[in-house]
Amino acid sequence: MTSTDLNPAVPVAAPAVGIRTFHPRRGRMSGRQTDALERLWPTYGIDIAALDGPVDPAAPFGRGAPVVLEIGSGMGDATAAMAAADPDRDYLAVEVHTPGIANLLDLVQRHGLRNVRVAQGDALDLVRAMPEGCLDAVHVFFPDPWPKSRHHKRRLIQPGHVALLRSRLTDGGTLHCATDWAEYAEAMRETLAADPELANAYDGYAPRPAHRPVTKFERRALTAGRPVFDLIHRRVAPAAAATARG
Repeated sequence: MTSTDLNPAVPVAAPAVGIRTFHPRRGRMSGRQTDALERLWPTYGIDIAALDGPVDPAAPFGRGAPVVLEIGSGMGDATAAMAAADPDRDYLAVEVHTPGIANLLDLVQRHGLRNVRVAQGDALDLVRAMPEGCLDAVHVFFPDPWPKSRHHKRRLIQPGHVALLRSRLTDGGTLHCATDWAEYAEAMRETLAADPELANAYDGYAPRPAHRPVTKFERRALTAGRPVFDLIHRRVAPAAAATARG
């Protein structure tokens, strides 16, 4: 993997082709975030659009530890907390919102995290460049629900995308999704259950896992009366997945 300079004054570019599953947003950054972006991006940042050829997700970390892919890391608080509590795995966070990237870089430095790298751009483009079976886990926490019916085609958790993500998991690797949008949660549950090589680790929705930190976003959802739904599935052989579905 290589990284190039990320200009904080320029909004994230849209993919050249295909349907975006995210909505790039402009945002103002604090002086601390701007400083973190300028100083730390060359060391910890990965420009997905600049990648050329196959991608080894472990390469930026310089060791052979299991890799967790975080899709949509937001402001990075949850990613930083999980990485700090899980030093034996490496966390590759993907985000399109520049202030969130900058904030995570600042957290990486402040907490001395060696097991975090931050990628900017379309996570699906990055995943397509990875070999099969290279990820220990994929986290998709609070993706854009695209609530209008005409926008459902933009949702990240849909059959084709799930098949791609699952193919990059190791045997026994986990795909962990969370949302506070009830209708999307049910669509996620049905989509994940239909995949021939995923088995639900629980009977339906998972109890809230202790390893997923409560973020400001989640607190706002709970305050507004929106429950949070977790779904945790593991990659298994097709026959085992069919047995698990019963």
